[in-house]
Amino acid sequence: MEFSIKIGLPLKQKMGCIILPIYESAKISDAIKKLDAKLATHIAALIKKGEIEGKIGQTLLFYPALSEKFERVLLIGCGKHKALTESQYKEIISTATQALKKTPSTEAYCYLAEIAVQDREVAWKIKYATELMYELDYEFTEFKSKKSHTAKIKRLRKFYWLIDNKKALYLAETSLEQAMAISEGVKLTKDLANTPANICTPSYLANKAEELGKLHKKSNKLSVAILETKELKALKMGSFLSVTQGSPEAPKLITLSYRGNKKKEEKPIVLVGKGITFDTGGNSLKPASSMIGMKYDMCGAAAVMGVMHAAAILQLPLNIIGVIPSCENTPGGKASRPDDIVTSMSGITIEIANTDAEGRLILCDALTYCERYHPEVVIDIATLTGACIVALGSQASALMTNHQPLANDLLKAGQTSLDRAWQLPIWEEYQQQLKSPVADLCNIGGPEAGSITAACFLANFTKNFHWAHLDVAGTAAKYTGDKKGASGRPVPLLMQYLINKINNK
Repeated sequence: MEFSIKIGLPLKQKMGCIILPIYESAKISDAIKKLDAKLATHIAALIKKGEIEGKIGQTLLFYPALSEKFERVLLIGCGKHKALTESQYKEIISTATQALKKTPSTEAYCYLAEIAVQDREVAWKIKYATELMYELDYEFTEFKSKKSHTAKIKRLRKFYWLIDNKKALYLAETSLEQAMAISEGVKLTKDLANTPANICTPSYLANKAEELGKLHKKSNKLSVAILETKELKALKMGSFLSVTQGSPEAPKLITLSYRGNKKKEEKPIVLVGKGITFDTGGNSLKPASSMIGMKYDMCGAAAVMGVMHAAAILQLPLNIIGVIPSCENTPGGKASRPDDIVTSMSGITIEIANTDAEGRLILCDALTYCERYHPEVVIDIATLTGACIVALGSQASALMTNHQPLANDLLKAGQTSLDRAWQLPIWEEYQQQLKSPVADLCNIGGPEAGSITAACFLANFTKNFHWAHLDVAGTAAKYTGDKKGASGRPVPLLMQYLINKINNK
């Protein structure tokens, strides 16, 4: 589907569908009045008859037989005639999208970006609504023998956002371009995460990364490197390698390097994504019910690839590096055992008290590996702890950091994108829970503050750079049930963070 923006309304040809806001006050919006006096009169009559009251969630589709301009009109209830909340705006756009799917329109013209939303400009409204429409149109049918297209807007080819403010056009067009690129990144993230673990192995992820490099080969800005077991051993990544010992699938350290800024002094932003393609818990075996959905334990890796894809589409003038440690965590005769001690790439020794706390074991070596890039910042993304789901549910990702300005930037990006994060502390006192009588660190910190102690563990490997940790266990996917699937988060948050950095410069 092709999205674009138009100032006012083109009247040279008859249009497929016009989408208009209706308010509870029964007041006809200025947009409708400008369109067509006869149409405005007809809509006023429909309101008077009680055909639509304007409440949020209401819709009315009708065919103005005498109109020379429109084949059909879709009225969307927008509540009281005042500035709406972001949640109300989301409900309105969702309602309009679902109603539009049921029409045979090949093109639609939409005035919903003119709705007043608290503290939001036209550019934001178009960007957020476009991303939401992409999301509502997503379905994963790769492995269905009979392809279902129930979620598709079947015939719609063109969608036009109509605005009246010419001064807002440039920012609106820029935001629309960003929305489409971010949506492509989210789609890639979802597709990778939704692919089952018998197919989406570490090798599969590595191949997909190489395909991404080839896709953006023309720009000559995205390169991909894959480190195999031999190189990981040479780097002394004993912590990472300990997790993969029980699996026949070879581990991969995938690096995607995007150079959008050729200045030598421009330090890269490094994104690290946890890539456990399936997590059984290892020899600390999960219960069978807890193993369902563990194909999503590589959502951090998928998100990094999604961000790299979107950044390359937009040709962002930044240097960004994605580092993905990927392996399986399975039990077996060669798998790590509780009480094992391993040595990380940094030289820090780790007592493995629980092999199901494996994400931090692969991330710690990946974080140490990041030092070679002399990064401006490092942000790791991981479905790390069930404790995070207990604490924050599916609304917000947990954020922990050793650099408050970085936290502020990520929190701001989350508020703008509505892909929110919430900051938790990683005070020195929490490190006491990670003490081991036989090694430098223990890989778990007991039942209290599980998300925080997991981040505190990682903090021991980030002392040479500014670092933030996003625990996306609650936001990256729904693991069970009929709505099971990846969300694509935190790609919108991270892309907004990158866009904000460019705007600030």
